[in-house]
Amino acid sequence: MYTSQEQAGRSAPADRPAQQSTTVSRPAHQSAPASPSAQQSAQAGGRGLHALIRTKDGWAVQHAIVTVTDLTGQQVARAEADAEGVVSTGPLAPGVYTAVATAAGYTPAAMTAIATGSGTAELGTVVLARQGGVDLPPPGIWTLDPAHCTIAATAQHLGLSTVRGRFTQFAGRIEVGPDPETSSVAADIVAASIDTGNGTRDAHLRSADFLNADAYRMISYRSTGLTPAGPDRWIVHGTLTLAGVQRPVDLDLAYLGTGPDPWGGLRAAFRAETELRREDFAMTYNQVVRAGVNLVGSTVKVELDIQAVQGASLP
Repeated sequence: MYTSQEQAGRSAPADRPAQQSTTVSRPAHQSAPASPSAQQSAQAGGRGLHALIRTKDGWAVQHAIVTVTDLTGQQVARAEADAEGVVSTGPLAPGVYTAVATAAGYTPAAMTAIATGSGTAELGTVVLARQGGVDLPPPGIWTLDPAHCTIAATAQHLGLSTVRGRFTQFAGRIEVGPDPETSSVAADIVAASIDTGNGTRDAHLRSADFLNADAYRMISYRSTGLTPAGPDRWIVHGTLTLAGVQRPVDLDLAYLGTGPDPWGGLRAAFRAETELRREDFAMTYNQVVRAGVNLVGSTVKVELDIQAVQGASLP
């Protein structure tokens, strides 16, 4: 139903990947002076408040701002996240504080921070939800944009490390229903487009030992239903056809938001993952390289980063 030729001649615009968080500029004004007790604690030393600012799918929210106020509402600390999403303030006086994490494009998150006698307060990982993240894309047809999608597969090698590959030719369509549970997805992947960065290994993966790409050109997925798993998460139930074998496969799907693009279109972003057992698709090839250790792991992790453009075709 969909072919990789639909994407011929398209080149990926040199825009920043959708997963990257929006940068927030530091305001010109300085933060309010710390209270005397906070200043005394700062002189005593200590790490202060510490947090990791992340999106729901684990990306760092660069340059998020965390503001700390005491029980009177007075600001006692303010810090900006670094490129890894790490926030650290100066030491705090022992006590209870309110910490608010903000970033452009995200819904602010407020939490209670308790500083110990050493002046340290650990918030752990703070997850910021994208603004409008619970609002679903408008109903209708959405077309996958391969220039801004990644279909990746990871397998264990020699029981020591992992080998990562991706499929470079594919097409797909999402139909968003008036209710999420009535939505559906269909995708077709050219099996021979597997690319792990090693020609010899890729040729073996295309052979009858694995994908059997000469006999079964396409890998296809058709959804059969959705089950809610959270405000912006679903389990997608569907059928995967791989190397001539059909099996039910569920995808753990996260909806990342919708927004306009520079070309006048509307885009929706998703992230999904699943794990496949090779033997379920008659891929039983292996070699025992030493006692109890196989050349290739028995499972393959599949990760999908998807951008879809509103409409039945790409602009």
